[in-house]
Amino acid sequence: MPKLHRKDDGRPIRDAMARAGLSIPQLAEATRRVDPAGKGVAAATVGRLAGQGKTARENCELRTAWLVAEALHEETSAPLQDLFAMPTGSTSNIERSSPDAEEE
Repeated sequence: MPKLHRKDDGRPIRDAMARAGLSIPQLAEATRRVDPAGKGVAAATVGRLAGQGKTARENCELRTAWLVAEALHEETSAPLQDLFAMPTGSTSNIERSSPDAEEE
């Protein structure tokens, strides 16, 4: 599954968190409430997505982005597209498999 990229080094996530009045642990808890499975996103992962510096993470799974965006959307109406960039389509046209019976 493709990974989504946080926009502007996480600034939109931090701004939405500030508007919602949510800390990293509070946002992690909010993701548990919107997750149908009740698992949510770990506070450490939220911190890496919202953070800056060496520990920041630029990419995440679609499910993670959706849960963070959904939790923030309930408080700020910020859609997923405001927080994360969708991956671009692949431009690769190289055949990645070889025939089963290659002869020399």
